[in-house]
Amino acid sequence: MAAKPRVRRMFSVTTELVTKSREAALAAVQIFNSPLITFKSEIFIVLMNIAWTYLLHAYYRKKGIEYRYFEMKNKRRYFDRTKSGAFKHWELDRCLNEKKSPIDHDAANNLRFLIGIRHEVEHQMTSRLDSTLSAKFQACCLNYNDYAKKLFGEEHGIDKHLAFSLQFSSISQDQAAALPSPDKMPAHIKAFVQGFEGQLTDEEFNSPRFAYRVLFVAKTANHKGQADEVIEFVKADSPLAADVNKTYAVIKETERPKYLPKTIVELMKKEGFKRFTMASHTDLWKQMDAKKPGKGYGVEVQKAWYWYDTWVGQVRKYCQENMAKYKQ
Repeated sequence: MAAKPRVRRMFSVTTELVTKSREAALAAVQIFNSPLITFKSEIFIVLMNIAWTYLLHAYYRKKGIEYRYFEMKNKRRYFDRTKSGAFKHWELDRCLNEKKSPIDHDAANNLRFLIGIRHEVEHQMTSRLDSTLSAKFQACCLNYNDYAKKLFGEEHGIDKHLAFSLQFSSISQDQAAALPSPDKMPAHIKAFVQGFEGQLTDEEFNSPRFAYRVLFVAKTANHKGQADEVIEFVKADSPLAADVNKTYAVIKETERPKYLPKTIVELMKKEGFKRFTMASHTDLWKQMDAKKPGKGYGVEVQKAWYWYDTWVGQVRKYCQENMAKYKQ
């Protein structure tokens, strides 16, 4: 009989965790869609981190998996506590590392990416993140909605409460081109992004669970009387996308830039390292074993090797460290 109150409390806490998780996710999206707030990305990342953490705490609680930190001494658990005496619960990264985590590999990559960005911005003000990271944010929202319903039921989804944000003017091709690009991100954020994405395989990088990239078109209904949706999702290389008026193309699927060795050598020469040659480049990548799978520096396409931005950064760093050798 004594077990029933404990079961009721366990159910009550689990329900409260799911509710708080959902509220945090709703707040994150609503704030990001607000035209009055400019500090969007940082708030979104923090709130979605909380939302996912609570969601996984609720899941582990439901499954009877201990998600509090503790040490075993003489077959007894001694729980870690804060200075005020509260239990120390797992942070999101630890939740994802749990072998019984329900989150798939690509969705976990998306969350680890956002965790890394949070670490970069939590101690200093930054800017120009909203549009450059929006594909990751969109994937995070879709993943959350999917798992909230999958783990706790359809009623816990957030899709019925949120719609696409609307804007009051159309976007021209020139305006789209003027949107902030990854090249204009703060240096420390750009370095993190390149480092993180450089470790991913092409399959992981292109997964919609990691980053949701879409093409926006102005019209989807071709006949009178049909529902006219504001947004349609199409593949960038599909026949429909090819026929879309380029004036209305706002976001397209993206792929990481790739460079041939010759291009990298020419780039280094333009930056003043006139003595850096193809032989220098070959010696460097062999010395660093840069083509080893898993390092993420490049990819082989039709028997030709192409290098990513992460490798260009390594080459630049090497040349700068050996300036006397390669500068004229």
